[in-house]
Amino acid sequence: MALTGRPPGAPPDLPDNLTSMNRRPLHAVLLPAVAQAGRLLEVLAAALDGTGPAVLPVDPRLPPDKVAGLLRALGPDTLETTAGTERLAQADSAPLAPGTAVVIATSGSTGEPKGAELSAAALRHSAGASLARLGAQPGERWLSCLPPSHISGLQVFVRSLLAGSEPVVLPRLDSAAAAAGPGCQYVSLVPTQVRHLLDEPGGPAALASFRGILLGGATVPAGLLAEARAAGARVITTYGMTETCGGCVYDGQPLDGVSVRIAADGRIELAGPVLFSGYRGRPELSVAAMDGPWFVTSDLGRLDESGRLAVRGRADGMINTGGEKVAADDVVAVLADCPGVRDVAVTGRPDPEWGELVTAIVVPADPAHPPGLAVLRAAVRGKLADFAAPRALVLVPAIPLLRSGKPDLRALRRLAAGSD
Repeated sequence: MALTGRPPGAPPDLPDNLTSMNRRPLHAVLLPAVAQAGRLLEVLAAALDGTGPAVLPVDPRLPPDKVAGLLRALGPDTLETTAGTERLAQADSAPLAPGTAVVIATSGSTGEPKGAELSAAALRHSAGASLARLGAQPGERWLSCLPPSHISGLQVFVRSLLAGSEPVVLPRLDSAAAAAGPGCQYVSLVPTQVRHLLDEPGGPAALASFRGILLGGATVPAGLLAEARAAGARVITTYGMTETCGGCVYDGQPLDGVSVRIAADGRIELAGPVLFSGYRGRPELSVAAMDGPWFVTSDLGRLDESGRLAVRGRADGMINTGGEKVAADDVVAVLADCPGVRDVAVTGRPDPEWGELVTAIVVPADPAHPPGLAVLRAAVRGKLADFAAPRALVLVPAIPLLRSGKPDLRALRRLAAGSD
C-alpha cells in the first residue's frame, strides 16, 4: 500500500493536507487489530503522508475507565470505533509538535499515561533503517502479533507500508501453526512468546521458518537466545523504547544515524533522527528527558571497545540491599540458566533490616520439583557478589506481564511483598 490517499471514514470537515495547518488534529483509533488491520493501515498511511490527522492508537482490550482516562490525558479531537467516528469535547488540548504523525501512550513508574509524539520523519527513518539492517526486500511480509497501540506493534505496520506489503495480523502467538504465518518472512516478538514457542511441539521449526525475528521489549536471557538460535531461528535482539520509535540498537549496534553514549551515572543515552518530538502537553517532562540532543533513558549499560552496547537493566530496577546496589537484570541473567527455572524475574522486597531483600520470582520448569532458594543463591554467588544472591523466593505459574509483553514491575513488587 502506498503512503498516499486520505483514509475513508476520516473525521468530517478536515482539510486535505493537514500538515499545513497550524494545529493538526489528533484522531484516536480504537479498533481491533485483527478485524480492522486494513483500516488501521489506511489511517496510519494518511498520518504519515500528511493527508489525514495524526493518529493515537488505543488498545481495545483496555477497560472502559482506562480508555476514558487515556482520552482525557491525551486530548484527541476525534475517536473512531467500530460504531463510527465521533468528535470529542476536549478543553484546551495542547497542539501537537510540528510534524507529529502518531502519538503513542506510554506510562512511567506512576502509571500515569504520557503521549509520546512521533514524527513521520522519525517513524520512516526507524522503519527504513530496520529494513535495511535486515536486508528485507520490497514486498516481503511481516507477521503482526503485538498490539499496534504499542510501538513494537505499530512499527510492524510502518515497515509493511515502506516495504509495499500488508502485515498478517494475529491476536496472539500461542501455537506453532500461528508462528508459521502464511507467507511471512519477518516477525517482531517479545521473549515470553519465543519461550512459549520453543516449548511447543513444532514451535522451534516455526521460528526457524522466518528470515528474521526481532526480539526485544524485555531482557532477553542468554540461554533463551542460544536455544532459539540453536533451533535455527535467525534472532536479532533489539533495544529501544517508544521515545526512539522502537528498537534502534540491533544486536548491540545502533541503526544507521543513531548514536549511543553512556552517561557518568551509567545511563544509556541515545541521539539521532528516530527520537520523539516530546510528550504531548507535558513540556516539563520533555525537557527533563533530554540532555541537549540526547534522550536520557532509564536503563544502565556499557559500551565495549568495538562500540557494542550491553544493557545492564533499568536504573530504577536497582535493588538497595544492606547498602549495596544490585542490578536486577544481572541476577536474572544468572538465574535464567539455572536447572529447573523456566522463567524468572527479580525485584526488591522492603525489609526493615536490609532496606530491600533481593527476591527471585520463578516459574519452575516442573512445578512438582521447583528449584530451592539455596540452589539459586549458590548459582548467583558463583558469578556475582554474595550480596546479589536472592534472599527470598516466590514460585508462580507465570511472570505477570503488561499488554506490551514486558514484565509488570508493579505486579512483581506486590508478589515480592506478599512472600514470606
